[in-house]
Amino acid sequence: MNRLESMTVLLAVVDAGSLSAAGRKLGMPLATVSRKVSELEVALNARLLVRSTRRLTLTDSGRDYVGACRRILEDIAEADKAAAGEYTAPRGELLVTAPVVFGRLHVLPVLTEFLNAYPEVKVRLALGDRVVNLLEDHVDLAIRIGALPDSGLIATHLGSLRQVVCASPAYLAKHGAPADLDDLAAHDCVSFDVFGIGDAWRFDLPGDTRVVRIRSRLTVSTAEAAIDAAVAGLGVTRVLSYQAESALRQGQLRLILEAFPSVPLPVSLLYARQGRLPLKLRALIDFSAPRLRARCQALAAIK
Repeated sequence: MNRLESMTVLLAVVDAGSLSAAGRKLGMPLATVSRKVSELEVALNARLLVRSTRRLTLTDSGRDYVGACRRILEDIAEADKAAAGEYTAPRGELLVTAPVVFGRLHVLPVLTEFLNAYPEVKVRLALGDRVVNLLEDHVDLAIRIGALPDSGLIATHLGSLRQVVCASPAYLAKHGAPADLDDLAAHDCVSFDVFGIGDAWRFDLPGDTRVVRIRSRLTVSTAEAAIDAAVAGLGVTRVLSYQAESALRQGQLRLILEAFPSVPLPVSLLYARQGRLPLKLRALIDFSAPRLRARCQALAAIK
């Protein structure tokens, strides 16, 4: 039995919540995952997991052993980084995550500059609007838009972005512009489901919150689709300012309801708390933070 491999599998099972989920994450057959956990229990002569049809629960022994496994594997990872020279010069691979549109328009250009400046570093950029777990998914650095939970992660504030309501000039010429949030109920709307729940939009105004009923003609899962539909004249949409930047600058969309600005959403750069930060990550943080901060400031000025 490869003890370190079995420890890794056990942690994957605990973090994923099930044997099958761990197998998918590891790219390993379910039978193999189950066998490795069982072999570990036999070798230790101790029950680590209580299996039921719905979930897995750690025994007291399992809880202590999982904590020890984490420390051992983290120490090995640190030793590997030191041997590979990651604490003597910026080198190696980094995994970065960011929202789709913000990542493509603003993170990617900064990473391109960074890679030109640090030829011994490689970066994998994962773009997606779902929130990932930095520790479970082995993410080195994440860019997040929105309020942050108290997760124990290290956060660097980059700026704030506004949510905006907009429509095409053709739509507004035909239907007029709403003067108040409640007027949205009489307009066709295009919902980007991050900001819309069913047939309502929530506006977090300074000192107040208003939930406004809307008539959603189309609900989409990406900001790009919402903007395209609004440009085509289908209705009013609500997105983040940077997502509509190009359409606004080109006059394809116009801002409306500017008298009701929502509280800006914070933009943060996140990484996990570590004892000793690899130079490749330190270099990326120091390089990207001021550049992304400048981009957020420019986006905040969009009218």
